[in-house]
Amino acid sequence: MTTFTDVLTARLRRDPGGPLITFYDEGTGERVELSATTYANWVAKTASLLVEEHDLERGDAIRVDLPAHWLTPVFLGAAWTVGMRVTDGDDPADLAAVACGPDSLARWARHADDVVVLACALRPLGVRFAEPVPPGVHDVGVEVWGQPDAFTPWDPPQGDDVAHDLAGAAPTQAELWSAAAAGELVPDGGRLLTEANPASPPGIASFCEPLARGGSLVLVVRADAERLEAIAASEQVTARYRA
Repeated sequence: MTTFTDVLTARLRRDPGGPLITFYDEGTGERVELSATTYANWVAKTASLLVEEHDLERGDAIRVDLPAHWLTPVFLGAAWTVGMRVTDGDDPADLAAVACGPDSLARWARHADDVVVLACALRPLGVRFAEPVPPGVHDVGVEVWGQPDAFTPWDPPQGDDVAHDLAGAAPTQAELWSAAAAGELVPDGGRLLTEANPASPPGIASFCEPLARGGSLVLVVRADAERLEAIAASEQVTARYRA
């Protein structure tokens, strides 16, 4: 399996209904659980948004400037489905698109004439911002719902496409998934608890390894130590990752 699509397709065949991502935000009380099927649906809609609505292409660079959230691995998967390169670069001249949250919206809105700015409200159920977003910015909570539930790229990504260049590394998709399958963060079929951002250099493995190894991710934010232990017990986690 050399591409994200290969890995996700294999997971859908093996365990479509089992949990893949479970997200807790202890600041809002939100709990979201995505099965492999539900995750794949979100990825397809988001990939279609990138390509069909905004003309993004294989090889383009996208900055996933989102906090630890269930939408973060959705954007990673959508980018890799298209064959885009995920980057942590800050120079708008080097970017085709950026996915941002409320905290970085004002910063990226200044570049909306030159970069596709996709803003996520990060509200429960993936809904739109309560107030209109700045001119030129696209509200993902408005645009994504009308996208189809399946997506087939006209220029499919290949194993030698660069998956990301976070922190100076530049693994291809084949290298990324080979490393994930051989990783040691989580046993096969296990549940990995972490507070790490999946779009960060240390956190990307916390999503890739569970997906590649038939496991699942329990992503928690804004929890104190006692609550974290309670979540670990209730979710029956088998491994933890502290970035």
